[in-house]
Amino acid sequence: MNVGLVVQQALEKAQTQPSSQRHDDADRDVAAHRPQGTRATLHLVRKGARRELSSWSQSAAKRVFDCACVLAALPLLIPILLAVALAVRATSAGPVFFLQKRGGRRGRSFTILKFRTMVHDPDAAYHAVTTADNQPFTSIGPFLRRWKLDELPQIFNVLLGHMSLVGPRPKMPEHVICDLLCRPGVTGAATIAFAREEIILDRVPQHHLETYYRTVVLPAKRQLDAEYMARATFSSDLKLIVNSVLRRWDGAVADSLVEHEKFERERLEREKPEVDARAREAKSPLVESIPVRAVVTERVPVRTGTT
Repeated sequence: MNVGLVVQQALEKAQTQPSSQRHDDADRDVAAHRPQGTRATLHLVRKGARRELSSWSQSAAKRVFDCACVLAALPLLIPILLAVALAVRATSAGPVFFLQKRGGRRGRSFTILKFRTMVHDPDAAYHAVTTADNQPFTSIGPFLRRWKLDELPQIFNVLLGHMSLVGPRPKMPEHVICDLLCRPGVTGAATIAFAREEIILDRVPQHHLETYYRTVVLPAKRQLDAEYMARATFSSDLKLIVNSVLRRWDGAVADSLVEHEKFERERLEREKPEVDARAREAKSPLVESIPVRAVVTERVPVRTGTT
């Protein structure tokens, strides 16, 4: 199933419909391309919508599972955390950790904890959407991002109750398009699909990147996470965590989105001369040459005489 193309088609249809019809039509479009026996919803993160989480996703057992997994893994994770922290400190000036506000459950924000991967410059302006080449990374920054080691400190966000091990990734305030009904996750369905996001987005032109990310990537991520959280179970969470640790990524959705965007962009570029010509023709006044007809006055001789 080409999920990316289906999501893109739903977005294009939404732009021409009243807001009251958009979500229902998007549901039908995705349902028409969904394999039999699966359940989907766009309502998980829609404001004012009914709850569409699986019983596991909203259970206290999931919270116990998160904490138990983190505590059990701490003896293995602490040496890795110390090694990465020392590497960050030794290779660049600045703090070891990167702190940033993110949107959490039910609209409550929290401070996410990550290892710093970019050059520390308080006055520098950074891009809101990160690609492989548009940020001033440190010497080990790309390595940490490629292996997801910069995300390891988020286990402390899990222990504090800000995050879960599995859930939608928390977004920056400018990228929050809806409220979450569950805790954001360290990994999730969209994380698996967009694990190579920075490399993939590098193929999108910079002037189109922010718009493309907001109108295509964010809604696609929301859809994938909503689909997963509506049917999540203990075993599915465990499988997703194992796939994340073993780096079993599935980039088919992200690749299809970028390829579809590239196709549409090339199509628009091919049609641009014709569209411009039509626009110029529509703006130019219609001038018709009206032939000037000569008016010939026939002189009728006047007879004069006597009766």
